[in-house]
Amino acid sequence: MKLKFIDEELEKLKAEGLYLNIRTIESEVSSWFVVDGKKCLNLTSNNYLGFASDKRLVNKVIEYVQKYGIGPAAVRTISGTMSIHIELEKKLAKFKHVEDVILLQSGFMANLATIPAIVSSEDVIFSDELNHASIIDGCRLSKAEIVRYKHLDMNDLEDKIKQYRNKRRKLIVSDGVFSMDGDIAPLNELIDIANRYDAILMIDDAHGEGVLGRNGRGIVDHFNAHNKVDIEVGTLSKAFGVVGGFVAGSRNLIDYLKQKARPFLFSSALTVADVAANLAALEIMESSDELIKKLWENKEYFQENLKKMGFNLGTTKTPITPVIIGDEKKAQQFSKELFENNIFVQAIVYPTVPKGTARLRVMLSAIHTKEDLDFALEVFEKVKKKLGI
Repeated sequence: MKLKFIDEELEKLKAEGLYLNIRTIESEVSSWFVVDGKKCLNLTSNNYLGFASDKRLVNKVIEYVQKYGIGPAAVRTISGTMSIHIELEKKLAKFKHVEDVILLQSGFMANLATIPAIVSSEDVIFSDELNHASIIDGCRLSKAEIVRYKHLDMNDLEDKIKQYRNKRRKLIVSDGVFSMDGDIAPLNELIDIANRYDAILMIDDAHGEGVLGRNGRGIVDHFNAHNKVDIEVGTLSKAFGVVGGFVAGSRNLIDYLKQKARPFLFSSALTVADVAANLAALEIMESSDELIKKLWENKEYFQENLKKMGFNLGTTKTPITPVIIGDEKKAQQFSKELFENNIFVQAIVYPTVPKGTARLRVMLSAIHTKEDLDFALEVFEKVKKKLGI
């Protein structure tokens, strides 16, 4: 009886169309894969460059595992730092044009590691209202005062930051690319406000890595704003196709996080396989921008054709393609109909997005062919007509 509330809550979620149906992948993650025994076109993965099944990554993993074993089996400050962790950090720092990088277990952990180490109860955080859950949780853990500003509204940010001039530290934190809408933070304006009000600027570039900038260097490179952002957070589990996170910045910042960041101090390091695969992905990105160009070609083609069909794609500026349905149950039904037609796209509903803005978030990849996209467009149009949307 103690946990009766769980049964009640689950039934409520199902009744409101908010219950998540978690499907099972039974093959490698590529442009097509097997989901719950069904071969489907994959339009839901963050596998922007196709690295999740790239044989160059697989071969690097085999090479490194044979040489170094499986993993460090300890936190890095005790006996868990391997030469390959340092190798990846150095190469990421060079790629990002920063002095240094610290590796974490995930992008989520990178935010949990950084924000509470930078600010505390004496300080204030200015956070975009649509920031990712990992930023929100990092802010809460810090115990700093949290001031949310309207999404991408620099006038609102400035109005609010003026009220906190006397705080010990001021941190402005924003996603670079917003994961549910695909829009991009106005980085130059954020830099200007941070400088004028003596605030620390932190950007989470999870969906910018491998997507924006030269060879996928991210939002800072996209805006040519190197050395103007105090803290850059990145992930290795999206465009890199693997898992892991990192923080990039000055050498002193990274040294400080190695002393203060709790997920770094109290949790084991990335495995050998993770590091090897990330190194291979980075080498490919540095050597050629072919995959990034193909990703953007696919984005333009697919989004333009969806718009012609009358779909609402919101304000996206990136390969993230939110097909906004609005009603939660209709979005769930649209997802089911797509699955019946061999396309896998999960419905995104509250609390991931605000109520009334339920959507199908289509994630495009460089490895989608024109035939893949044409097939998807045909099915989307058919389901739209069937459901009367």
